[in-house]
Amino acid sequence: MTSEKENNRNENLLSDTEIAEVSKNDVKSNEVLKMGEAPIGRLLAEMSWPAILSMLINALYNLVDSIFVGMVNQNALTAVSLIMPIQLFMIATHVGSGVGVNSLIARRLGAKRYDEADQAASTSLRIAVLNFVIYLTVGIFLTKPFVGIYTNDPQIYHYGVSYMTIICCFCLFNAIDLQIEKVLQATGNMISPMLISMSGAVTNIVLDPIFIFGLFGVPRLEVTGAAIATVCGQFVAMTVALITLFRKKHDVTVRIRGFKLDWKVVRDIYSVGLPSIIMASIGSVMLIGYNKILAASTAAVAVLGVYFKLQSFFFMPVFGLNQGAMPIMGYNYGARKKERLIRTFMLAFLAAFIIMCTGCLIFHLIPDELLKMFSADKEMMRIGIPALKIISICFLPASFGIIASTLFQATGHGLYSMFATFIRQLIGILPIAYVLYHWKGVTVSWYSFPLAEILGTAYIIVMLRHLYIKEIKDL
Repeated sequence: MTSEKENNRNENLLSDTEIAEVSKNDVKSNEVLKMGEAPIGRLLAEMSWPAILSMLINALYNLVDSIFVGMVNQNALTAVSLIMPIQLFMIATHVGSGVGVNSLIARRLGAKRYDEADQAASTSLRIAVLNFVIYLTVGIFLTKPFVGIYTNDPQIYHYGVSYMTIICCFCLFNAIDLQIEKVLQATGNMISPMLISMSGAVTNIVLDPIFIFGLFGVPRLEVTGAAIATVCGQFVAMTVALITLFRKKHDVTVRIRGFKLDWKVVRDIYSVGLPSIIMASIGSVMLIGYNKILAASTAAVAVLGVYFKLQSFFFMPVFGLNQGAMPIMGYNYGARKKERLIRTFMLAFLAAFIIMCTGCLIFHLIPDELLKMFSADKEMMRIGIPALKIISICFLPASFGIIASTLFQATGHGLYSMFATFIRQLIGILPIAYVLYHWKGVTVSWYSFPLAEILGTAYIIVMLRHLYIKEIKDL
């Protein structure tokens, strides 16, 4: 008699007999099959390095964007920092939806259910349009009320409203681009998403100084110029993504015409995608709350914004590793290959830990040099140097948390990741930061980051053990 545990896995897995009965006509390319056969170490490196490089380029353009904005004045940097949570909300929605698509496609390919993989890929573009409508509404109706919560300074208000309006109302480009990237990554194709992402990042970096400072006859647009450069980069990335998707053959087929949306597929996508969105959005809520705690000091708000730009140089490579590891984990979970699944997790964690140790060391050794890149004044330096040293302690446990969340998502358990993030950033960071700030001031409040990360790690260890016993042990 089939056990209850096995029944719970029937949605994602095929029996060995069913797999054996798949016709030869359904066999996919080596790009997909390698995820179940190639040596894990080499495979993880091969699939991760394009995403890591892409993430580093994106981190670079975010950094360059803030450096140029900081050259305008500190009010400009503060305004962009205030809008950062909204940008993170948008990215969380787009990427989280893409994570759900990625996980579902990888699991269906691993289980040899190719028609369902095609259905998920085709659904992704419809989801991108729906996400765009949400943020278009936000950009039109909520921009002024949001910026007005944080500042009465007319210049900061003007900068913030201009930046947020443009970023929200033209986010369709980024929504489509990120969905296509996740579809391609789910098939084991990591090079094309890298090239797509890099095309947008390079465009943004080139256009930033032109639009911000008014070079080559272009009017000086300052913060508005930074937003326009970002949108132009996203448009280029979307264009390259669409050309790549429809002019080349891939292991999944995306249909535009003659496609009927299946809400069961949408449900399956968001069983992983929605927790991922909420997980990333919790970080935005945390940043909004932390900005409110620090609102009395524009320098402290600017420091927090600068920290998130700088930390991306170490978190982004780990997220790139995450992108390489997820389809491997999802495929081998779907194919019931336990040893490959576990080895992928262990190697990914080791690589993530090395990256994060490097970041922590750099933040401790040269925090002043990092802050000088943003034209930091004496007050920013006074607040920022201890901030970078203290917050970066959280890098070490975060490496474990990110890779564990990848395993949860790859096996269809995005809720586990969501609750881990909830514990760290709402139950953890904000309450601890509030208490420490009002007790000992801004410097001590930065300890909320590592303390909250420890809470999250304890929860993740418990849930990993639960997942292993319930589903992975008997694969």
